[in-house]
Amino acid sequence: MEFVFVVPRDELFPDCYPQGLTRFGAEAGDNLEPSFTESEVLERIAKHGFFVERPYAERSPHLKQIIPYTLVVAEDPVEGPRVLCVRRLPQGGEQRLVGKLSIGIGGHINPIDGATNVIATGTERELDEELFLSGKTRLQAVGLINDDSNPVGAVHVGLVQIMFVAAGEDQDVRVREEDVLEGTLVPPSELARQLDGGGNFETWSRMLVERIDELLSLSLPALS
Repeated sequence: MEFVFVVPRDELFPDCYPQGLTRFGAEAGDNLEPSFTESEVLERIAKHGFFVERPYAERSPHLKQIIPYTLVVAEDPVEGPRVLCVRRLPQGGEQRLVGKLSIGIGGHINPIDGATNVIATGTERELDEELFLSGKTRLQAVGLINDDSNPVGAVHVGLVQIMFVAAGEDQDVRVREEDVLEGTLVPPSELARQLDGGGNFETWSRMLVERIDELLSLSLPALS
């Protein structure tokens, strides 16, 4: 039986249950967007997280399954950044995601990821399982994504990260298992065009594409 890493909802969100993307360090504005820092979120995860059987977690909205959800961005000094967009093929196993477009690479944290630094270890494992990545990289956590509007979203929360891959001769970003996943590097404007045209993005990715220019402008990656 699979075990997954969870945090009690009220320990992760002690004051409110934010919906959509909440950036780390964002100031509460007219929409009263809550403010979290990366350090306090990671502290809550480390302090209150534990592993439970996945079938129990899937029917327990008082628990949030933590999903590292990583955007992979290939830098190009001429064309600008390009974001990896993937589509899960029927052989991919997770039937509820088959055919959907995604700009997030991620999955459940399992006991194999250890008892400490589970976010970093789980992120590294998922990226290694899904992709070939080479070149100088920088990983930046940017926020949390939460959507309680449906049964799947109600039991998951995404830790949104961006993996910048520096331009250069050794830059390589591509999917590893081409029989279960296909991927393309596309400019942010193309993602927005696909979304406006009714592209079949999974829910979290749709929310991120809506704010992709904002996310990519949060911090310039020091990759030179």
